Amino acid sequence: QEQFVESGGGLVQPGGSLTLSCAASISIDSYWMAWYRQTPGEEERELLAGISTDGRSLSYIDSVRGRFAITRDNYRRTVTLKMNNLKPEDSAVYSCGAPQIERYGQGTQVTVSS
Repeated sequence: QEQFVESGGGLVQPGGSLTLSCAASISIDSYWMAWYRQTPGEEERELLAGISTDGRSLSYIDSVRGRFAITRDNYRRTVTLKMNNLKPEDSAVYSCGAPQIERYGQGTQVTVSS
């Protein structure tokens, strides 16, 4: 059974927005959660954003800071990534996960193209 399932990906024009959701089948209260992306040819997923268990501490890589926002709802067991001002180089498979327990979702495809 998948423990994390992502949704919300799709095709969007440059400058557009998407909101990705990650639904967990387990409690996420105790885990630092993160969003990742991976493009074809890359062996490892790239960590984009992370959020502490209480949602108060956020971290982003430079290339998405100010454009992406990560949030969480522990009661609903969801983690969300709001993406604004998308660029073609943001195209990738986006996945969420809990690195502490090495559990990750299969991902959802985001394509930014005109």
